Amino acid sequence: MIVFPPAVRLRRAAVVGALCAGLAVAATGCGEDPDKGTNGVGKLAADAIEAKARSAATEADAVRLSGTVVSGGKSFTLDMRLKADGGAGRVKASGSTFELLRVGEELYLKADAEFWGRKPADATGSPAPTPSGTADGADGEAAADKLGDKYVKVPAGDPSYKQLRGFTEMDVLLDGLLGLNGKLEKGAYRKVGSVRTIEITADKGAGGRLDVSLIGTPFPLRLERAGGAGIMELADWDKPFTLTAPPKDETLDYGSQLPSRG
Repeated sequence: MIVFPPAVRLRRAAVVGALCAGLAVAATGCGEDPDKGTNGVGKLAADAIEAKARSAATEADAVRLSGTVVSGGKSFTLDMRLKADGGAGRVKASGSTFELLRVGEELYLKADAEFWGRKPADATGSPAPTPSGTADGADGEAAADKLGDKYVKVPAGDPSYKQLRGFTEMDVLLDGLLGLNGKLEKGAYRKVGSVRTIEITADKGAGGRLDVSLIGTPFPLRLERAGGAGIMELADWDKPFTLTAPPKDETLDYGSQLPSRG
């Protein structure tokens, strides 16, 4: 038997320790099974993991989406809770922020007075003056004040109904978001929040990255879209919540057409 001097043993231990540190992922130690205590999807091929994540998302009853989506050259920041019969949450786009609530087929939009056309306050905190010679200016400001922070019902026949409703459609959003473009490969074992995940990359990451839960149902938990088109987190899968139409005294209904923004 060969007995190594203490110095050699120490150097060998240091090398092994460095290898462990380099190979350790998602809080698993060197020599430990990274799939121990998981749902086992980490052992599957990348395309099979992606298929299971899509299937889990399709069968889910509810989800919360938060993050940024870039589409058509525009950036949208979303924080939406969604289920089959509606959704509720906040959208920021083109410098404006508004809330959406859909209960069945009924869709409501809520925003502040500035969204509807009120001029922002000046440096003193007072509303900016309406230019002289604009007879409709005062009326527009008054209308904006009336609409501000109210739930305005979006008529089904209004051109904006379909676009706004899209932000509240669980199946539509998930179908549009979860696509990965390119050859799929397994990435690192990671974490999203406190949940262990396995990463799936497409085209070495250029076609998107998807983190799939290794705990419980293999839901997708984080998506980095291809081409820098946004990053979304997906949480509260199957967590029930209630959607209720807003009180009548907080609701405005303008009939067949949504009021124009000043």
